[in-house]
Amino acid sequence: MKVLFITSNRGKFEEARKIGEKYGVEVEWKREEYEEYQGNSLEEIAEKSAMVLSKKIGEPFFIEDSGLFIDALNGFPGPYSSYVFKTIGNEGILKLMEGKDNREARFIAVVAYFDGEKISTFRGEVKGEISKEMRGMHGFGYDPIFLYDGKTFAEMGDEKNKVSHRRKALENFFSSIFNQ
Repeated sequence: MKVLFITSNRGKFEEARKIGEKYGVEVEWKREEYEEYQGNSLEEIAEKSAMVLSKKIGEPFFIEDSGLFIDALNGFPGPYSSYVFKTIGNEGILKLMEGKDNREARFIAVVAYFDGEKISTFRGEVKGEISKEMRGMHGFGYDPIFLYDGKTFAEMGDEKNKVSHRRKALENFFSSIFNQ
């Protein structure tokens, strides 16, 4: 079985390809930029993006959207994570977290799958906390400030892919759609 993954991020594609192999799914990459809509939830954003792409791409495909939700900031940046990262980055998040005792956070990923007729979503979540400083050389985005089991995602290297929110969402997707 083959399925198309639409993303401009090669790292996300490689992660999805490896996970897909475990389920007997060949993930093909279509590198394409697309507008990320704003919304109140990652599911809403992923569904809107997939709906627009479905009119352009006739075959089944999936996309992925993820966000960082920080408890002390009432879930901010949440569905606005990409925009917030581009504007204030990790430094800005650390500044917002100064003096906060509660550093609990969650990474959430949503996969939106268009089967040729309808869109389905699949969610993955990992709990951690926000570090007090940036640490690590691997990963991207908020990885240098997201602590999981004592290490930031950026310090974990490939170990991150075994526990990540994206992995959980992809496994939910592959097991639900392709292992029926």
